[in-house]
Parts: sequence; structure tokens; C-alpha cells
Amino acid sequence: MRCWCPSHSHTYSQVPEHAVLETTTDYAFEMAISNIRYGEGVTKEIGMDLQNMGARKVCVMTDKNLCKLPPVKMVLNSLAKNGINFQMYDNVRVEPTDQSFIDAISFAKKEGFDAYIAVGGGSVIDTCKAANLYASSPESEFLDYVNAPIGKGKAVTVPLKPLIAVPTTAGTGSETTGVAIFDYKELKVKTGIASRALKPTLGMIDPLHTLSMPERVVANTGFDVLCHALESYTALPYKMRSPCPSNPINRPAYQGSNPISDVWALHALRIVAKYLKRAIRDSEDHEARANMHLASGFAGIGFGNAGVHLCHGMSYPISGLVKNYKAKDYNVDHSLVPHGLSVVLTSPAVFAFTAQMHPERHLKAAEILGADIRTARIKDAGLVLADTLRKFLFDLNVDDGLTALGYSKADIPALVKGTLPQERVTKLSPRPQTEEDLTALFEASMKMY
Repeated sequence: MRCWCPSHSHTYSQVPEHAVLETTTDYAFEMAISNIRYGEGVTKEIGMDLQNMGARKVCVMTDKNLCKLPPVKMVLNSLAKNGINFQMYDNVRVEPTDQSFIDAISFAKKEGFDAYIAVGGGSVIDTCKAANLYASSPESEFLDYVNAPIGKGKAVTVPLKPLIAVPTTAGTGSETTGVAIFDYKELKVKTGIASRALKPTLGMIDPLHTLSMPERVVANTGFDVLCHALESYTALPYKMRSPCPSNPINRPAYQGSNPISDVWALHALRIVAKYLKRAIRDSEDHEARANMHLASGFAGIGFGNAGVHLCHGMSYPISGLVKNYKAKDYNVDHSLVPHGLSVVLTSPAVFAFTAQMHPERHLKAAEILGADIRTARIKDAGLVLADTLRKFLFDLNVDDGLTALGYSKADIPALVKGTLPQERVTKLSPRPQTEEDLTALFEASMKMY
């Protein structure tokens, strides 16, 4: 008699499954992070890592300021000591644009590297991710992988080369995520590329590198950590996000709040509450700066899988439409609103708006940041968190709202228009928003105190 059991047969008929209700929202989430190595002086191992990978031609990507500083020198010393053949690209733009991405991509395509190292903040790491992606997919048009609706948002199916990220700021968490952000000049908005395939092979978190960060860079990158943690913890729960993907490759990197991301977001928030003020005020406080460096990675694990929402969605036009604002401690030749600053200025208004959906989470966040919530009413959760954030930011001399960056009420329609395409993040807000809601949020963010 012929055996039909699956282990002995090459033919197998599908067994009827239990009836599953068709769902329009997702039912699963997936955690994806880079390998992470942490420790003072760990950068000296990078040459050995590349030797272990069998890398023969390596691209070292950084920017003009960093290439003169200790973190880059430490990387180059390790490469030289281990006989690694490399070429340097130091033309990364702080707050990259589509054109600066394209310049880096052209360099990478021409040279044919088999591994990449990014030494810098989020701008450098994101630029390096894009260079690796398009050099690995040379036939692709630039907009193919850019997030919809601005680009085509195609899934990344090509294999990428190894990328080691060496973060020198404590903010973006880009060493752990599959996201690369840039200014799209034609529309004057920020957008990006998001795919798990982009995440670095290894994030090398060396707290020695944060010691060279100026005070305002520490502050603004720290505000990015703060908002990554707050937004991912309060994002739409993953089971409420739609559409449900027809194939797991289409499940987005940003999936909504979930039980694992929550752990990382809350842990990052506790570190920010304890150490950010110390890290800003004292460059010799190694404990505070080392902990903020870790918090950046922790928050990156959280938001890299849960996503962010309105603070980030609204920040992109704030950065993209900048006129003459030049941030203190940033040595660049163009007008610039640092990313963390553009994100945090709307945070009191945003969380006052979103709190009605998950008030208990907003109260918990306020408590971690120092609020006494023992007598707080659940319906006041948003106001409690907003007031806690205002006090926190006032203590750190943060600019008084969007007017301090040169914006006025006349700019609000353009700011709203620049937020509307950011659906990848705005749809993760726990509370849906209309154009009128966005107008009110920008209005409320013109002055903060």
C-alpha cells in the first residue's frame, strides 16, 4: 500500500485549516534589529570585523567635520592596522537631500565596494544605507524605493553588502533601524526609504565618541531619543494598523506599538529622564553621555519596529521649509533646523491631542518624566504630559516654539501641506487627524511657553 504521509511522499495536499476570520487590520508584528556591540573603545575592533568578513574594498562614509575628529581616526587606525583596503567619502550633508544621497550613490556605484562603514550621526548612517542599497540595485531609479506616495515604495529584494554603523551622536538610533531619511527638495519635504533590508549588519556603539559632541548637539539628538520613545509607546497598536499584508514582505518596518517595542521605548524614556539634562550640562559626565548613547540604540529598537507618528510627521516640513535659521553648535554652511529640535517643538501640542486614545500610556510617560500623577484625572492625561514636556524643555533653554525658528501663522498652510504626504508615520498616530487638526497643532506649536 502506498504511503501518503508528508514525510514519505513528494506530493502533499493542503490540510483544511481552522476557519480564520478575514481581517482588514494586521494580526502580527515582527522584530528586526541590527546586531549591536557596546563598549568604550570597541571601535578598534572594526578592522578585525572586516577581515573576518573577507572584505577587500571598503567604503568609509563620514562628513567634513567628523573626518578631522577622533572617531574617524580611530576607525582608520583599525583599518590600517588590519590591512583593510578602503576609500573615504567625506561629502555627506548634515540633514541630507535627495541630491546628496544621489552623489553618495554615484560614488558607491563607481567604486564597487564589498562592505561599508558609516561613522557619524543619522545623516551619515542614512546616506550610507542609501548608497549600499542603490549600488546593490544599480538598475533601480532613485524613486523606486522611496516611501509612497512620494516614491514607489518598492520592496527591497536584492542582497545588500555588509554595513557597520559607528554612531557618533546619541539620537537617531539609525544604527539599529532600516530607515534612511532625506529632504526631497522638489516638494520641500522630508521623506525616506524604509525596509528591514537596510538595517546595518552591526551597530558599534562606542560611548567614547559622544565626548566630542557640543552641548546643543547633545540636546537636539537627545530630544530625538525622547520623541522616538514617546511616539513609539503611544503609536497605534499593531493589531489596529491596516492594511493587513497579503505577503509578509509587505509588512512595513513601522508596524505600530507592540509588547516588545514598548519595553525598549519605556527603558529609553527612563534613561532620558535620568541622564539627558546631565549629559547636556556637563561634557565631562561620562556616565550620562554613555547612558544616552545606549538610550539612543534602545529607542531605535523600539521605534524601528513600532514606528513614530505626528511629532515626526510634522517635523519633516519644519526642517524642509527652513528659511534662515542656523542652529548653535552646528558647523554647516546652510540654514538648518536640527532634526531633534524640529521634532520636539510640536510634542506638547501633539500629546495633548493624542492622549484621548490611550490616556493611561500618556500618564505613564509623564510620570517617568517627573510628573506627580497621583491625583491626575485620566481625562487630563494629555495636558499633564504636555505640561511636563514644556517644563522639561524650558529647563534646557529650548527655543520658544516655531516662531523662534522664523515661522509665522502665514506659514501654517505650507507646513500642513508638507505633513500630508507623511502617511507612513502620520497613520500610526493613535488618533486620526484632519487638515484642520494639523492646522491647530501647528498653531499651538508657534509658542511653547
